[in-house]
Amino acid sequence: MTDDTTPRTAPEMSWFAWGDPARARELDPGLRGLIAQVLRARLTERPPVPEESVELAPSALTGPARAALTAVVGEEHLRTDDAARLRHAGGKSTPDLLLRRSGAADPAPDAVLYPADHDEVQRLLEVCSAERIAVVPFGGGTSVVGGLTPLRGRFDSVIALDLRRLDRLLSLDATSMTAVLGAGVRGPAAEALLAEHGLMLGHLPQSHEYATIGGYAATRSSGQASSGYGRFEDMVVSLRAATPRGTLEAGGAPASAAGPDLRRLLLGSEGTLGVITEVGVRVRPVPETVLDEAWSFPDFATGVDALRALAQSDTRPTMARILDESETFVGAALGGREAQAGCQAVLGFEGTGAEVATRSAVVREVLSRAGGTPLGAEPVAHWRENRFSSPYLRDTLLSAGVLAETLETAASWTDLLPLYSAVTGALTGALEGEEGGAVVMCHVSHTYPTGASLYFTVATAAGEDPLARWEGAKRAASDAIVANGGTITHHHAVGTDHRPWMAAEIGPLGAEVLRAVKAALDPEGVLNPGKLIPDARD
Repeated sequence: MTDDTTPRTAPEMSWFAWGDPARARELDPGLRGLIAQVLRARLTERPPVPEESVELAPSALTGPARAALTAVVGEEHLRTDDAARLRHAGGKSTPDLLLRRSGAADPAPDAVLYPADHDEVQRLLEVCSAERIAVVPFGGGTSVVGGLTPLRGRFDSVIALDLRRLDRLLSLDATSMTAVLGAGVRGPAAEALLAEHGLMLGHLPQSHEYATIGGYAATRSSGQASSGYGRFEDMVVSLRAATPRGTLEAGGAPASAAGPDLRRLLLGSEGTLGVITEVGVRVRPVPETVLDEAWSFPDFATGVDALRALAQSDTRPTMARILDESETFVGAALGGREAQAGCQAVLGFEGTGAEVATRSAVVREVLSRAGGTPLGAEPVAHWRENRFSSPYLRDTLLSAGVLAETLETAASWTDLLPLYSAVTGALTGALEGEEGGAVVMCHVSHTYPTGASLYFTVATAAGEDPLARWEGAKRAASDAIVANGGTITHHHAVGTDHRPWMAAEIGPLGAEVLRAVKAALDPEGVLNPGKLIPDARD
């Protein structure tokens, strides 16, 4: 079913930055000066320490535990060297990188294991439960909310369970238009494997180059084409997961009334209830036509209303997002283009030639009535060209002394603009001071008939203590989100960062339900401790 020449791996991610080290970017001195002027701050270079200067605590994995784990995966697939442990010492949020760049890599896992298939994952979890070893499932390593931090909890040791070897297209049903993929298949490899059959998944989050199919499911990921294809959870037809108690299989039928949908327990579970090993997904033909269009609106509120009209209509583009005034201006400046007043929207259409022509004509009429002005395809081409490079720029700015980070939420259309103002104000208020100011940008990237997401990007001087500076701003923004009708996370997931606000989001009874499910599937509590599920004291 698979072609062994199809690339299934990507270059190893940098230990202190996002992505492929060969693609790291240099900051133009003129741009650095402009950024310092805009942020009203003196920027101090913050290069990472050499890798050999990073000190890791010795592995706490005992001899008997190591022997039991090695019996499952083999000696060559269990690593305790510093290089492997360092590269599994968390995700890729700015706080994660600040710690690693400073030479702090504690906590780090005591070992990294690479199982080959579902059965090996199952046996490893049974060993870890018996030996009381905490387990952190590890896919592409792209978490930005502390979801991969190797917390030991009440256990003496913790392992990272790297799923990269679960990298196959396991089955394809071209008649039913479904496929089953191993949890370790990365986004580009999934598309390549399906493209051999004229099919695609069409899920493209910004983490696409490194994120995995299992990670998409475990975090309820949302991609840039969500307006047309839905979120990843909308694509999932079945799931298979290993738990310390055994295998849990959910879904498979096109629809069912056989009680609550157990897929929903696993979707978004972030490795706390089980390790997702196989994902059945809906697939679709590779589109014969792709059409991109950019639009300009006089202000963010007008653009948001236009996207609401589309989301509540019977005809939607495949992709639709609107940038606020700040993000529109900054995007033009970074791209060397003349900034236009107002806000820019980028739209994309995919399908047959006839489908695209019909849908785009209807959408143009809606957007024109809503006050939009067409700009052609060029701005969208620029956006697509730079879509996956923004995290590299984030790391370049960090080396130059600029703190750049993102956060996201979603709310009803009624609450959306008040929430936008509240979060913008909270971030600005938390970061304005003696160390300089902040630029807060936002865009709407995912729309629904009832509401939409808000995705904020913040840039500010790192200052003397960048970690404390960002944590204060994130806390202020999170409090503003909860107080103004937003969800604590739309697609980044919960991890450790958002866990303090989970009890407020789901209520005390909801938290009790999650704890009960975890107790049933993971009675020793070894699966990803300290993530997602509110503590009884929260």
